[in-house]
Parts: sequence; structure tokens; C-alpha cells
Amino acid sequence: MALWGGRFSTGPDEAFKQFNDSLPFDYQLAEQDIIGSVAWAGALEQVNVLSSDEHKELVAALYELLEEVKADPLAVATSGAEDIHSHVEAALIEKVGDLAKKLHTGRSRNDQVATDFRLWCRDTAEHILKAIEQLKGEFVSLAERELGTILPGYTHLQRAQPVLFSHWCMAYVEMLERDESRLQDAKARMNFCPLGSGALAGTAYPIDRQALAQGLGFTGATKNSLDGVSDRDFVVELLSCASISMIHLSRMSEDLIFYNSGEAGFIELADNVTSGSSLMPQKKNPDALELIRGKTGRVFGAFSAMMMTLKALPLAYNKDMQEDKEGIFDAMPTWLACIHMAQACIKGVKVRGDRTLAAAKGGHANATELADYLVARGVPFREGHHIVGVLVQLAISENKTLEELSLEQYKSVNDVFEDDVYPVLEIDACIKARQALGGTSIEQVTGAIKEAKKQQITVRDANLDDVESIAKLIQHWATVGENLPRAKSDMVHSINEFAVTEINGKVSGCASLYIYDTGLAEIRSLGIDPQSVVTGQGRQLVEHLLIKAKKLALNRVIVLTRVPDFFEKQRFTFCTKDSLPEKVMKDCELCLRKENCDEVAMEFILKPSKSVEIPCKYVA
Repeated sequence: MALWGGRFSTGPDEAFKQFNDSLPFDYQLAEQDIIGSVAWAGALEQVNVLSSDEHKELVAALYELLEEVKADPLAVATSGAEDIHSHVEAALIEKVGDLAKKLHTGRSRNDQVATDFRLWCRDTAEHILKAIEQLKGEFVSLAERELGTILPGYTHLQRAQPVLFSHWCMAYVEMLERDESRLQDAKARMNFCPLGSGALAGTAYPIDRQALAQGLGFTGATKNSLDGVSDRDFVVELLSCASISMIHLSRMSEDLIFYNSGEAGFIELADNVTSGSSLMPQKKNPDALELIRGKTGRVFGAFSAMMMTLKALPLAYNKDMQEDKEGIFDAMPTWLACIHMAQACIKGVKVRGDRTLAAAKGGHANATELADYLVARGVPFREGHHIVGVLVQLAISENKTLEELSLEQYKSVNDVFEDDVYPVLEIDACIKARQALGGTSIEQVTGAIKEAKKQQITVRDANLDDVESIAKLIQHWATVGENLPRAKSDMVHSINEFAVTEINGKVSGCASLYIYDTGLAEIRSLGIDPQSVVTGQGRQLVEHLLIKAKKLALNRVIVLTRVPDFFEKQRFTFCTKDSLPEKVMKDCELCLRKENCDEVAMEFILKPSKSVEIPCKYVA
């Protein structure tokens, strides 16, 4: 079913239909399209386009459709609709009849797809951030296992100076940190909602776009309707993040392919990431790493193609922009798969320390230490550099290492040398000398590992992927009587109220901000995983929700708690239960301890009189 046929006396021919239709790839936006439609239905109810009963019927049908899509997403792709929006509308008509046709009031496929696409990109970015965190953890684990293993460092693919193998691992941790930071920045910039921008000029209905945006978990609404429907910077940014990260993964692959080669023999890759030859039985090929290196070109191609598509487009929406999806729909899963495969390679690698040490001792890699020895004895570095060059030439002519030259041979080049030169040339001394920040000494690398192992708490607004984790946390604390129970369906419908903490990509705590109709909000369902040893999660959740409450222009935030000391530290003050609205107290009927309540009421004033002090970090 096309959504635009009234203007035309005949339909498109089959060739154009196949050329024009986007459902074969934008079916991947099905879940986002449905979630966005649920939010839009709520907005239409608020402006009286939908009655309360119509809204309930539509939302129930949309959630029913959501479950069907989750159960068989590929079935959507073969439905024959023009695009995902047409498919969802047709499916809704089958469920609720003509009522479904009211849902598109005031919106366009232009702002609809822009919203769907941002939701998909945001969800995908979350998955990739978790994968990067796991890959970093694998590198850190390998660095810990191999602490003390010495590897030849290279420049120009020539042996240069010895380094710790762990130092090599931590170099890639640094790269992954930057990948993570870039992606987080891109995610923050994309997190603005274009829904309500219409086709290009904005909707004619008095929709509260900020509330609509926040209900979908966005930071806010886009500020210009022309830009809202035509902006694809977030796609370019994501593909840029992916391309830079794939450069890092490809460089890592190249290193490991070389280290795994028969010529180097520094490592052995695990069987589960290698393959054999159909002809040569002895072969064990590093296919996983070669594929990572090869797939880098696919991601680069998507990035380049997206920029070419956008470079000369006039405002606002143009059909060219349909080309924004296939590239990123391929690039992002490719990036994610490469991160996971890199993790598998690092997890199973075996380091041959005897081979790495022997190689590190070869190639006169301690020549720089010899030059530093001369500097310590007053020889200018440039002159010392020349002296060492002469000694290297002498060692090569005699097929010796620098430490195998006699003292007489040293003195024949320069008489400043004494017996104390030999300890300087030992490989452990070469490593130990690199004590400056970022160096390869045991102390510096150990410090880098320790810093990387610090478990960082990430606090963010929740999304639908978090429902299972939130439900487990609430169920645990409700069972022991510390929180009120909540149905999972309630969490789905009110997911925009929740914030979560993550530790190493896993949800570890949650809390919600429930808003009443009087400028008042309540912090509820605050709970931390009892198995977590990371402190400070509750404090950061409360801070996050207070900042959110301030942005929403609320007057007051309250809590009912048995741990007033905790909330006093967050600058809450005591208040009486009598000062709370009746709606707040009604929830107490569900509490297991209602007959013997030991909770106290506390409040945080967001809009105080001039005499009341508010912590500056809560002021927007």
C-alpha cells in the first residue's frame, strides 16, 4: 500500500516500484517505527486528535505488532509494502480498521524516518560501546598475563627498541578508548528528536515536542524543522567513528598476522579463529584477522558513499537520502562483528616469550641505550649517535651483538667506555630505563593496566533493551521489601522514567523519576545489583535524575526512604508525609510493610526562594 496515491491516476510500473521501494532494507527500522508511533499516538491524544479510548486501542495494537515483529523480523521485509511506514500502517489497519489512519495526522514520513533512523543508530551505538568495552577488557587481561614478556618494537617494520608485550596491548587500549570517546560524543549529538517537524515546515498541531522527545529517551527536540528532516550528520559521524575504529582493528590485525607468521613466530592463534588449506595440510591461516583487515574497506566505502550522497543536496528532504541506510546497515554490523572477532583472537592468543625475547635481543635494539650511556658521560648526543653507529657497524662486521664486543673494541672507538657499559646493554635495563609517563617500564605498564582496570560507572537514560535487567533489580529489592513491585509491562510503558548505571557494559543499577501533575516528581525503584562491588552508583543515579528534573522545570523531587543518611548527603531535607499529594501515599497500599512503615519523607527543592541554597551542579 502506497501512502501517496491520491495525486496519481495510475500506479508505478513494476520496475520503478522495485527501484523505489525501501522495505527490503528499511524493514530493520520496524521496532523503532512502532515505538515512535506509540509516542506519536500519545502526542495526538494530548491535542485531542485521538480520544482516550482510541489512544488505548492504537497503543495496544502497536505493542501487539511490536511483539510480532520481534518474533519474525524478516517477515516484514517480504510483505510487499513500499517502506516500513507503509507496512506498519497496513498492519495496524488490519488490527483496528480505519482508526489506524488517524495515526499519521500531523506527521510526515520525512520526520518519521528521521526519528526511526536516529533511534536505530542510538541503539546500535549502545551495542558497539558495550563491545568496545569488552575488547578493551580482553586486551587488559592479556597485558596482565604477559606482564614481563619482552617484544621487539618496530619502526619502518625494522627492529627498533625492546618493549613489553603488555605495552603493545595497552597501546590498543588507548586506541579503543578514543574510539569509545568519539562514539559517545556522536551519540550525544544525535540524541535529538525530529518528530513533529512534519515534511519540512513543522506540524500544524500544538504538539509538545520537548515532552515527545523526552518520552522517546532523547535529550530534546531538534530546533529547526528543515534541518530536522534533512540532517544526516549523525550517519556521517557514526560511519566516521566506525572507519577510524576499523583502522585500529586493521592495524592490530596486521601486527598479529605478522607476529603469527613463520618468520616471526611470536604468537600462536587459537584454532577457533584460524582455518586450514584445502591442499597443504600443515597450514594454519589467520583468516579471522585477514577478514577484519579486509572488511575495513567495506566500512570505508560506506563512509565515502554517504558523504558523496549528501554533498550537494538542497534543503529539505530528497529521495537521494533513501541511500543513507543500506551503507550504515551494512557497516555497523560489520564493525560490531569485527570487534567481537578481535576479542576472540585476543582471548585465545598464546605468546611465545622465548621467541619474542630472542628477537628483541637481536638487531642491536639496545643501541639507543648505548648512546644514552655516552650522554651520561658528557658526550653530546649527536656525537654519541655517531659513535654508536660506528660500533654497530663493527658488531655487524663481526656478526656480534653490541654486548659481545670487548671493552678494547669499545675503547678503540672512544676511550670514555668502561666496564660499566655492559649492565646498561642488558635487555632488562633497556626496559627499566623507560620510566617516564607512557614508557614501557614494568612500573609504567603496571600503572596503565591498573588505571584501565578501574571500573568506571556509566550513568544514562534507560532504553527498551534494559527492561529485563531493570526488572531483575526491582524484583530482587521488592522481594526483600525494600522497593515496591512493578510489572514488566509497566516498565516498558514508562521506560523514559528510568536511568541505569552500567559497569563494563552490564546494567548494574536503576532508578526512576515518576512525575506527578503538580510540578512534583518522586525518585522510585532505586536499586543496585547486590553482587556489585562498585560504590557510588546510587549517588550518581540520584544526581542524574535531579539534573533531569531540573531540565524538565519541576519544582520539587521527593523520596520515601529508610536510608535518610544517604539522601541527606545528596542535599535532601526532611519533610512530612502530610505534605505529599494523596497519589503518592496511595502507592503505599502495595507495600509489604504498610502496617509497620519505617520510611521517612524527604525532598529536594528545585525552584527555591532566594534564601534557599541549591548545589550548583544541579542548576542547568
